[in-house]
Amino acid sequence: MSSSDTARVVGARILRGPNLYFTRPAAKLTLRVPGYLGADPEALTALARELAVRARDAGQPDSETRRGFVLRVVERALRLLMREAGAVRVGVRVRPGETLDEVVVVFALKNAGRARAIAEIFGPVLGDLLRGRPVGEVFTEAGERVRAEAPGERVRAVRPKVPVVAVTGTNGKTTTTRLIAHLGMSAGRRTGWSSTDGVLVDGEVVESGDYSGPGGARAVLGAPGVEFGVLETARGGMLWRGLGTAYNDVSVVTNVSADHLGMDGIDTLDQLAEVKAIITKVTKPEGWVVLNGDDPRVWAMRGTARGKPWCFSLDPESPSLREALDAHGRGITVLDGDIAVLERGGSVDRLVSLVDVPMTMSGLSEHNIANALAGAAAGLGAGLPRDAVVEGLRTFTPDHRLNPGRMNIYSVTLPQGGMATVVLDMAHNEAGLEALLRVGRGLVRPGSQLQLGLGTGGDRTDEILVRLGEMAGLGADRVQIQHKEHYLRGRSMEELESFLREGLSHVGVLPTASWPDEFSGLTGLLAAAHDGDVLALMTHSHWAKLHQWLMSHGGTSDDARMIRRKAVAARGEHEAESDIAAVWSLDGNAARIDAAFALQQRFPKDGRVLYELAGTHDSAGLEAEALEWYDRALRLRIDEPYRHRALLQKASTLRHLGRLEESLAILDELVGDYPDNTAVVLFRALTLHDMGRDVDGLRSVARQLVAVSAEPDVQRYLGALTRFTDAIGE
Repeated sequence: MSSSDTARVVGARILRGPNLYFTRPAAKLTLRVPGYLGADPEALTALARELAVRARDAGQPDSETRRGFVLRVVERALRLLMREAGAVRVGVRVRPGETLDEVVVVFALKNAGRARAIAEIFGPVLGDLLRGRPVGEVFTEAGERVRAEAPGERVRAVRPKVPVVAVTGTNGKTTTTRLIAHLGMSAGRRTGWSSTDGVLVDGEVVESGDYSGPGGARAVLGAPGVEFGVLETARGGMLWRGLGTAYNDVSVVTNVSADHLGMDGIDTLDQLAEVKAIITKVTKPEGWVVLNGDDPRVWAMRGTARGKPWCFSLDPESPSLREALDAHGRGITVLDGDIAVLERGGSVDRLVSLVDVPMTMSGLSEHNIANALAGAAAGLGAGLPRDAVVEGLRTFTPDHRLNPGRMNIYSVTLPQGGMATVVLDMAHNEAGLEALLRVGRGLVRPGSQLQLGLGTGGDRTDEILVRLGEMAGLGADRVQIQHKEHYLRGRSMEELESFLREGLSHVGVLPTASWPDEFSGLTGLLAAAHDGDVLALMTHSHWAKLHQWLMSHGGTSDDARMIRRKAVAARGEHEAESDIAAVWSLDGNAARIDAAFALQQRFPKDGRVLYELAGTHDSAGLEAEALEWYDRALRLRIDEPYRHRALLQKASTLRHLGRLEESLAILDELVGDYPDNTAVVLFRALTLHDMGRDVDGLRSVARQLVAVSAEPDVQRYLGALTRFTDAIGE
């Protein structure tokens, strides 16, 4: 068997900063060692003794025991090689690879040239050892070859000279990065930040593209005049190249959930958490490690972190908050609707009310509340003034300017008439979809629907795709599938869609349409929407195109006030509900009318307010004026139950004005729409009475009483009463 068949290096890379294995630069080699997996146990045991490997049981060929034994042999061989090459006390780590015969070996380094030399020679060294070549001879020759190589460039991570915050997590890291940068700018610091959108300095784009890796860190910290750096840190960069900085002042981990599993040797949530924890291990000892206390995997990172713990939790009674304070750390949570910082000894600093933090969307967006807590803690931990942090929280808006692609909400006129709400969000996994559905549902007015554009990248596992379909079917009223043609990642659209449809079928739902891209998905949702519907889209590559199309077709980006109005309306309330109640609590018709007029000045095009104004005139006996206001109100949007009440009161007003046929026409339509509404039946009977149709009025009232009464005697004589009421007038 040749050397390459016995053992060979199939991958080599330099990790230029702290990484999964060391808090300093390292070289990572991936080897295939089929010869070692299949070797005779006695021969392999003899080689291990020569290398002074302590393990005794070589195991049977191609077994898990054999792989564990081989890992120890490979580690020992690398240490001996590096010792012969002149390295002293070198760090070495070995791990099993993705297949039984794959081994990952990592060693700390200073120079790139020597690392490349070891990568070239280590496979042949292992082959020579297994073939029985004298151990001393193998390592002496290999050591000389490595020493003969030029050291090459010195590998060093950037050592920041300004405060740096590193942010990672499965979801929320881009939003949190942008928020912290906004806090820095609110403090007057020249702020640079890197993320999946690019590199920005004080809001100006320096480089476009995905800079969530070490290249982004170097670009931010190399930008002229930067005084404060915020670095989004994604898993791929940490695994493939290491961190971009040798240390940070504050690290933030938002959460860990299933995403990109099955890639780069990361198959479980625990392994993913280990990757995310890298940034916490290089936080300065005097710095802060901001961790999600509601995520057990994240909170456990405090055990290996160097900095002081700062816990953020949505639950003010969370044990994690107490644990942080007991460890001389800090906590941040929501107390009585306020974002509050907790310190040891019971000190509480209430920063700002949640309703004054636009990114929380009036409390609808639970995940953005968590992001706000994390961002505020990071800003304070990095030394930003308290007032600047509060001001930044008040002014960071979840719109296309400050947080593009993340829960951006629009009001859009529908082609068929009416208005819909569109939510664009880069939800791409289960946690992201859950957050999108929660926000979307929280904006749906009574009687309207939540329609979802469902789609994600092809690099999710089959199981995750099915679960996304299940979640969509349970959380939305109607689902349309929309593909991301540039992110199929080796799948066909048909294959990806089959798993989404499978998940939908598990909960008894069929998609109403399927679209090849996000843009046609948006127009398809708009075409199927009705007045008041909320259209939530999982978007990615086409976000900018969708935003531009919406704005050019009369759409408007909702500000914090509009979002609050929609959230309140979704609860069946009005944002001025307390003011409306105050109008009707006043004594005297004139006082009520004056107060209603003042309210109308604040909400001149609000159908509900105009309806209440009409009612104040109606109750004062000013029927003609009331009728005018009812008509104006009904030309605008009024949500139920106030719309049918406005029609009912208008019909009553018409009766008082002697316009009986008009009154009856409205009431006949209402009876058809609300057959069980006793008030409608009674008002109709009164109009029939004024028209001289007492028999018709009596019959309708009697039928209603028989139909809705639960009295025992009515139920006892139900059959007879039904016949008798039907016979009235015959």
